[in-house]
Amino acid sequence: MIDFAHLVENIDKSTKTTLKIKALEDYFKNAISEDKVWAIALFSSKRPKRAIKTSDLRVYASEVAKIPLWLFEESYHIVGDLAETIALVVPGVKLKSNKKTSLSSVINEIINLKNLSEKNQKKYLAFQWLNFDYYSRFVFNKLITGGFRIGVSQKLMTKSLSNVTGIDQDTIAYQLMGNWDPQTTSFENLILNPDKQSLIYKPYPFYLAHSLDIKLENLGNCKDWIYENKWDGIRGQLIKRNNEVMLWSRGGELISSQFPDLLEIGTDISNGTVIDGEILPFKNSKIGSFNDLQKRLGRKKVSTKIIRENPVVLKAYDLLEHNNNDIRYLSYIKRREYLSEIVNATNHPLLNISKYFEISKWKNAIDAYSQSRDNRSEGLMIKNKNAVYKVGRKKGDWWKWKVEPYTIDAVLTYAMRGHGRRANLFTDYTFGLWNTNSKGKKELVTFAKAYSGLTDKEFKKVDSFIKKNTLDKFGPVRSVLPQLVFEIAFEGIAKSSRHKSGFAVRFPRIFRWRIDKNINDANSIDDLSKLLNE
Repeated sequence: MIDFAHLVENIDKSTKTTLKIKALEDYFKNAISEDKVWAIALFSSKRPKRAIKTSDLRVYASEVAKIPLWLFEESYHIVGDLAETIALVVPGVKLKSNKKTSLSSVINEIINLKNLSEKNQKKYLAFQWLNFDYYSRFVFNKLITGGFRIGVSQKLMTKSLSNVTGIDQDTIAYQLMGNWDPQTTSFENLILNPDKQSLIYKPYPFYLAHSLDIKLENLGNCKDWIYENKWDGIRGQLIKRNNEVMLWSRGGELISSQFPDLLEIGTDISNGTVIDGEILPFKNSKIGSFNDLQKRLGRKKVSTKIIRENPVVLKAYDLLEHNNNDIRYLSYIKRREYLSEIVNATNHPLLNISKYFEISKWKNAIDAYSQSRDNRSEGLMIKNKNAVYKVGRKKGDWWKWKVEPYTIDAVLTYAMRGHGRRANLFTDYTFGLWNTNSKGKKELVTFAKAYSGLTDKEFKKVDSFIKKNTLDKFGPVRSVLPQLVFEIAFEGIAKSSRHKSGFAVRFPRIFRWRIDKNINDANSIDDLSKLLNE
């Protein structure tokens, strides 16, 4: 456990990729098999479920630290991270401890906490907090709270594992896909010598596009490229092997239960078929908003009513496996030929093909880009005709060209402290737009929250304003004198009965601080409504 905590510390404190890879390699060379598997799982966002409520953790920690709960809560609001707060306030008293306690054994103990009485839970937590050094205590708390998120990309992890084992990096990336369980999987079975039968049910690692950051002309001969619409849904792979049909998300999650209607496509396709595409809301034969799609996400079971009210389609744009053969090495155009044959032969109403278009001059792509929103897409994909299907985000052959975001001017109304290095600053903001209420009076109505988009210098200036112009406090939230106007950017908009404004916006962030405007210049809910109809 301490070795893993030191690994996390080394990764967290380093900005150099080479040093991060070296730290990972050293860990994978020396850790026991069970710890290697759990390290891979944690860096792949497979975390143990939270066994104790965070509210209880705060009470237990204040008792162990021998400070009043109100003081712990104040400290928590300042630090901004519960795991870090506990690590800081609990004294590092050195008792007799087993420094060789493994990561896997600690995680198993954490998983088993739900079976202990409250008294024994407190006793266990107190012992660990008092025996670990600061960073081990911090990582332990991250595991307890279920909030383990450390800056290690899948690419860095697969590269370090490849360097240690000698196994091809793309092969490792494939073996790590899917729904494997770190409690029942060994390092041998996961990495070194996986059971061929278990690989049958895994999706392929997804190929991801780079944002277009060069001029189209710099891509070379336009006739070597095609464009297609960039759809705003959930990326997924539909797989049929051994007469079983599965649907996997880009995050490696099995989402078959959320879209059982799409599994019906599998009855009309052959074994050994893997289709890559986008799951899209599709009501009244039109592509809907992402907000419609969210009504089906995260459910263990989707009712007939939900399926009927929130229909979807799979918009297919690539074929990765054909007749039990991995065809990712073929050119994009050849893979699309096979895909077209399958979609046409299947003729299933829930399986659509994403059309691509030849480019005879770059103006073709520019004109199509300008019509993206009319096509209910968020921009274009520019793909090289001869590109093979790669692993991860590789630059050069696939580009995403997203439309400019919607923007609207809004007023800062509420604020909370940030997290991490911004824990001492108010950086999480709530914004309002003008609306005329039933009595004919103008009021600011909340429409979005955002916490990114400003420079460090600007955040400090806004923080200073908030501290001087707080109207009221609601726990960690402060009501702020409405005076500052910000331009808010977002990707999409949809009607929503769950939001006070009547609208939900997608990926809101601060575009710029409008110091040139006063609150009367801010936009209204009506202005937001007009964007929906553009």
